[in-house]
Amino acid sequence: MIELLKEHGGLTYGKTGSHFEPKTIPPPLTNKADWEINPLELDFSKAVIIGKGSFGEILKANWRGTPIAVKRILPSLSDDRLVIQDFKHEVNLLIKLRHPNIVQFLGAVTETKPLMLVTEFLRGGDLHQYLKEKGALAPATAVNFALDIARGMAYLHNEPNVVIHRDLKPRNILLVNSAANHLKVGDFGLSKIIKAQHANDVYKMTGETGSYRYMAPEVFKHRKYDKKVDVFSFAMILYEMLEGDPPFSNYEPYEAAKYVGEGHRPPFRSKGFTNELKELIELCWSGDIHLRPSFLEILKRLEKIKEYLAAHDHHWHLFSQFPALFMFLENQYSGYSLQEIFNGCSFCDLQSKI
Repeated sequence: MIELLKEHGGLTYGKTGSHFEPKTIPPPLTNKADWEINPLELDFSKAVIIGKGSFGEILKANWRGTPIAVKRILPSLSDDRLVIQDFKHEVNLLIKLRHPNIVQFLGAVTETKPLMLVTEFLRGGDLHQYLKEKGALAPATAVNFALDIARGMAYLHNEPNVVIHRDLKPRNILLVNSAANHLKVGDFGLSKIIKAQHANDVYKMTGETGSYRYMAPEVFKHRKYDKKVDVFSFAMILYEMLEGDPPFSNYEPYEAAKYVGEGHRPPFRSKGFTNELKELIELCWSGDIHLRPSFLEILKRLEKIKEYLAAHDHHWHLFSQFPALFMFLENQYSGYSLQEIFNGCSFCDLQSKI
């Protein structure tokens, strides 16, 4: 009976492991008819290409009057065994995922060609483009973004079946709308499902899977790795949101990954890095995977940082509204974070004035 309960997602507690509490697991859509889409229902009359890859393209289209995103496999590759295998893998994975911070799967076209995968369309675009336009984000904004990403990743890393994303980067983080108040993790083409009994193992997966600039050193070095590779990528994204530039932006992606593999990490130059944010990032991109926190631990740290920033929010706005004051203080406290600059103001009675 105990094994049967475990098999269906029960959580054990107590010394003997004989007590259980229910665990919410989104039910998979077992009937293919539930998600198989008739391609004739897809309206491409006003389609816009919003992304391209080596295997196909992503278009904004319409389905039953609703804007959608369609990943369409190139017709020339529709008979490629490996392409079909990867496509089916992504569909089978997305069917199981249900979370507010995960891009919602709507269906797929698998019985006719070209093969197509349909998800919700998110009007805000991706984080890469957003950062390109906005530059460095205010600490409070970066933390809110990081919370959404971490929530989605905590869900993916949760048992019974751990999902390692393996390609977490700004291009795969999508903004729900132009207000940029809700982010979702997307693109699971390189993701890997790990069964519960192996969830804490170091996997025998090797190879340069993912994008070089955000790649964990153990992946670049073709060593065994686990779900902590996503934590490393998260650190690089959080760094980029606060810094305003991709990590090691002066290097080509491959050279950046090689540099990271040698033990180097990008410098903290922006004044937006609080001590707590620095500490979190340094833990997440640690070369020792055992030092990298889980996403549940990351969420706890981010919530505390958010509370601190909310209590001091008017100070951040003040510095942005009075750039001359900021430049003066920056010269006086060269090499310090904005948090440290404000703390230093207490010694010259300036803090009471701001």
